[in-house]
Amino acid sequence: MTVLTRRLAVKAGAALGAAVLSLCTATLAHANGFPDHPVTLVVPFPAGGSTDMLARALGAELQKKWGQTVIVDNRPGATGTLGTSQVKRAPADGYTLLVSSLGPFVIAPHLLKAVQYDALKDIDLLTVAMQAPNVLVVPAASPLKSVKDVIDALKKDPGKMTFASSGNGSSDHLTAELFWLQTGTNGLHVPYKGGSPAITDLLGAQVDASFQNVNAVLPHIVGGKLRALAVTGDKRSAVLPNVPTLAESGIKGADVYSWQGVAAPRGLPPAVRAQLQKDLVAALHEPAVKQKFTDIGIEIVANTPDQAQSFQKAEFARWKQVIETRKITAD
Repeated sequence: MTVLTRRLAVKAGAALGAAVLSLCTATLAHANGFPDHPVTLVVPFPAGGSTDMLARALGAELQKKWGQTVIVDNRPGATGTLGTSQVKRAPADGYTLLVSSLGPFVIAPHLLKAVQYDALKDIDLLTVAMQAPNVLVVPAASPLKSVKDVIDALKKDPGKMTFASSGNGSSDHLTAELFWLQTGTNGLHVPYKGGSPAITDLLGAQVDASFQNVNAVLPHIVGGKLRALAVTGDKRSAVLPNVPTLAESGIKGADVYSWQGVAAPRGLPPAVRAQLQKDLVAALHEPAVKQKFTDIGIEIVANTPDQAQSFQKAEFARWKQVIETRKITAD
C-alpha cells in the first residue's frame, strides 16, 4: 500500500467513524425505545387559553415526529396546582409532561398552603417555551391617556381606581401589585374568575384599567375598543410598536412577562431528557407554530433546561418578595 493510499484510507476511516458517532448520538434515546407508546401533555387549566393552545400545537408536531399519539389532558383546579401535582406523582420516564404558565412554577407555591409539590425540586423544567408582556389597558372612552395620567389618578384618590384581573395571584393581578409597589400608589384590585369576564367588564367600562396578557386584548386594542398605555416587557412589543414600555414611561423594575414552560417529573433518564428538550425546541421553531404565536404578540423562547431553571429560580424569588411585601393571599 502506498503512502497516498494509506492516507486516503485513514481519512475515509475517520469520516466513517465520525458519521457513525453522530448517528449513534442522534438516535440514542430512540434506541432506548422512547417513545414506544402515547405521551400525555398535562395542562393544569381549562381548554381554550394560551397554555392549552401551546400544548395542542406542541402535541401535533411531536405526534408527527414520534409517530406516537400525544394526548392533551386538561386538569384544571387549585390555581394550576392540581394538574402539576399529578405530573409530580407520575413516573419519571418522559411519558407524562406538564405544559403550564408561570403560576404553578413560581406563584402558587407562595399563595397556597397545601401545594403538594416543591416547584424547584420535584418538577424538571425542560424549557421556557414562550413569553409575552402584559399591557396596561383602559376603556377607549377613558380620560386616561398615559401612564402618567394613571399615576396621577391613583395619587389623587388612593385605593379608588379599579384594576381588573383574571383572579387572585394571576400574572395580571401581580403585575398591578408590582406597578403600585414601584410607583408608591394603591389601586383597588377586582378579581374575576378568568380573563374573559374581566375583559368583558373592561370593555363595558365597569372597571377602570387592567394589566392583561397582550394576546388576550390585542384584537380589542386594534379594534379601538381598548386603549393601550404601556407594555410590561423590557422592549416594545412587535405587535404594538407604538406603545411604550413601562420603563420608557418612567417606571423602573416593573418588567413582567407572562410565560409558559414544559416540564417533567424530576429524575428523567438523561437520554430521554435530552431528546425531549431537542424535540420540543424543534417543534417550537416550526415555521407554522412560530408564526401562529408571534402573530398575537407571543415570543418563542425555547431555551435550555439550565437556562429555564435559572430563570425559574429568579422568578420564584421575585414573586415571593412581591407577594410577601404586598401581603397578597389567594382568598
